[in-house]
Amino acid sequence: MKIIKVELPDHSYNVEIASGILGCTGQLVSSVWSKRKIALVSDSNVAPLYQAQVAEALEAVGFTVHEYQFPAGEASKSLEVLADLARQMAADSFNRDDGVIALGGGVTGDLAGFLAATYMRGIGLIQMPTSLLAQVDSSVGGKTAVDLDATKNIVGSFYQPDLVIIDPDTLKTLKTRDLVEGYGEIVKVAALSDGDLWNLVKSINSPEEILANAEELSIHSVQYKTDIVMGDEKEGGLRQLLNYGHTIGHAVEALAEGGLRHGEAVSIGMIAIQQIFEDKELAVPGITQELRERLEAVGLPVTSDLLNSDEVFDKIKNDKKNLDGHLSLIYVHKIGGPVIKSIPSDQIQEFLGIKTVKA
Repeated sequence: MKIIKVELPDHSYNVEIASGILGCTGQLVSSVWSKRKIALVSDSNVAPLYQAQVAEALEAVGFTVHEYQFPAGEASKSLEVLADLARQMAADSFNRDDGVIALGGGVTGDLAGFLAATYMRGIGLIQMPTSLLAQVDSSVGGKTAVDLDATKNIVGSFYQPDLVIIDPDTLKTLKTRDLVEGYGEIVKVAALSDGDLWNLVKSINSPEEILANAEELSIHSVQYKTDIVMGDEKEGGLRQLLNYGHTIGHAVEALAEGGLRHGEAVSIGMIAIQQIFEDKELAVPGITQELRERLEAVGLPVTSDLLNSDEVFDKIKNDKKNLDGHLSLIYVHKIGGPVIKSIPSDQIQEFLGIKTVKA
């Protein structure tokens, strides 16, 4: 088992990674929580696979478990579903000494995380991610949120968990598209960090190879994100690097109206932004093609007709990371050499010139 420690000024916790670790849920949760009532939250896809198993393990060591489900999909990451879950917890007499376990992918982690952050002004939270995207990215770092209308993650908070339990074996039940989606975030981190993760990414050429290397991919990705988060918990500076590919990616994802998964949109956004900076001779030539090859090797999209939409500029300008009339754009000068460039909002459209991006 690999244990990665997230040490923050006001709250520290472990990320524990190992194949088969789901079977140790009772012991792991007992190591950080006293006996209490637990809201075990999953979506309608994950609940039939793992919820009963996890609930049984928790009950075996003395926890009282209430199993809650919500419909799978991004549409459930809403204030309405949040309120419905909170009502169920209130009806079951949850109090501030109890806790929430988010068992599922990124939507579950965000939704259940925000539920824990807001129910009675905050109760215990444990993340148990079951998708690659959640295991390598969203379960670590404390970002929780719901969407509002077409705007992603606009209502949320930073709320750190008490423990993160990552079992790569849960990825074996994912459909290929769901598995590959998370790899977009892995390539992002590899490009930012270089070193062992980039070398590993260069060796992967199929979804099957992602699965075979899932534990190592998670360890490297989580360690990099942990180091960033410990240096900048609430995205005041260095943590902005993790938005590489996201500014354009989020815009394309919103315009796709469900037609693109988050990791797919990040893949498209990463290639788009990198090509722009390479065309401006601010990045080493050839990096965009290297990234494109790594993403295409496993079937991720690297471009979209939506990049040519006039609406994409509106989405980018209204990005929640737009501060004081400036938007920070992330690119890599070279592999392992990330750069944050601040651009005035009124110059974004001219600077990006998205319609000139090479397909």
